[in-house]
Amino acid sequence: MAPSTYKDREASTMEVKWCGFDYGQCIMEPGGLRNPRVFGDLYKELGKPELIPEKVFKYRVLKEKYGTYGRIKEGHRDEIYAFVLDNDPVAIELFSRKEQELLDMGEGLEDALVYIKSLGIELQVVSEMKKTLGPVGTDIVSRFLKARGLVAYFKELVTPQGKINLLDNSVDPKYVGHTKNDGTLYDVLALELAERGIAPQEAVMVGDKPETDINPAHDRGFKTIQYTGFIDLGESKADLRISSFAELKNILKKKDA
Repeated sequence: MAPSTYKDREASTMEVKWCGFDYGQCIMEPGGLRNPRVFGDLYKELGKPELIPEKVFKYRVLKEKYGTYGRIKEGHRDEIYAFVLDNDPVAIELFSRKEQELLDMGEGLEDALVYIKSLGIELQVVSEMKKTLGPVGTDIVSRFLKARGLVAYFKELVTPQGKINLLDNSVDPKYVGHTKNDGTLYDVLALELAERGIAPQEAVMVGDKPETDINPAHDRGFKTIQYTGFIDLGESKADLRISSFAELKNILKKKDA
């Protein structure tokens, strides 16, 4: 049975102490990267416009391989660099700059974050970023969060590369090697939250992907909300489904100690 949408359960609220957000196709919407503009601009600037069709084709090959642009951006950037950009350092740097210009935030995100923070609910980004090319803090996720001013809400980024402090770029290694897909990252997260007096049922994970954001978190007792505002990836074990982050303002409440 599919989970109820917020409209189906208008009286529903979730009382929580912690809220985690996925990055790709959730906080960050890669809609601007669906078109070949980024590669057109890039290779025109490099003086090699004849390579544009080839690069666009290769990027679409990756899309077919991994299903969504968000998965490519979050977990397989090395393949963009090697397969599409031929490990050309100049092209890679230019690509990294141009993609930041094209990435968007999810609809209603910042208003929702202002509200959640005002309640005193803890906020973290929980990303399936398995690889970082270059120093921590220069990765695509950290750069996006900092460029959009989202460090006002998120101080930490939890990933299989470790927990990254977005203020000083220090890394807590306890999450290294643990992933969202196999669920072990949520096991570590549950233990860390317990140290702060937060049980899984007092925490909610918001994301779009059933296999990494919703189902493994739900199986470990976390509340879950599936975001479908960018793409609906189908049925999951989510407690609720939302199409705009603005709906969180009517759903989330602070659980008293």
